[in-house]
Amino acid sequence: MTRRVRIGIFLPALAGLAALLVWAYTGIPAFGDYQGPYGFVVTKLATPLRHMDNAVNSVTYDIRGIDTMGEEFILFGAVIGVVLLLRGEEGRTEDVHDDTGSDLVRVFGTLAIGAVVLVGLWVVAFGFVTPGGGFQGGVAVASGALLLYLAAGYREWAAFGNESILDPIKGIGGGGYAVIGLAALVGGMPFLTNFFHGGVTGSVFSGGSAAFVNWSAGIEVAAALVILFSEFLEEYIVPLAKGS
Repeated sequence: MTRRVRIGIFLPALAGLAALLVWAYTGIPAFGDYQGPYGFVVTKLATPLRHMDNAVNSVTYDIRGIDTMGEEFILFGAVIGVVLLLRGEEGRTEDVHDDTGSDLVRVFGTLAIGAVVLVGLWVVAFGFVTPGGGFQGGVAVASGALLLYLAAGYREWAAFGNESILDPIKGIGGGGYAVIGLAALVGGMPFLTNFFHGGVTGSVFSGGSAAFVNWSAGIEVAAALVILFSEFLEEYIVPLAKGS
């Protein structure tokens, strides 16, 4: 197929897609104009029935928790794919000399690690009370772990970002989500049904069994992102550090 033929096929398809996008955008309701009843029902029922102040996470980890499980496994599979693409030779850290020269950066960077990880854990724990949850908190925890590389260098990071440790943790987070759903089935209820008492509304002890789903997501997201960081650093930073 020649280049001219490919362009001749592509341009009509592009014009059709553009027309559909224009048609879709011009039909969008005005800002704040919400007609669907689903949101109103969830807002009314999330707190009295689920003991959750955060109606969004009551949908994410409880009412439609099976959708979130699918999203979690998408991340799980994506990380596996990236690792397979980037994985190269092992043992490439011996000649890396990228130690941080500033003691000030080391001290404050180390303190920042604890602060960021603590905030991430707080975001996960209070996911049913305030905006947050397992996905957001997991990203924050992984970002705090990445500060170890920024503050101390790759050698220290390599000891922490050990895939033989992180892979089982990622599996526990991903598998734990499904196990909680299967526990409901064993109890004679639909998959991922919230089978514990809702707990105390407005506290970390709210959400019932959905709280375990929330923590499973946080563990899986944090471990998966740390694995990604390790692979990218090993692939792109280590060769540069060796050559410096």
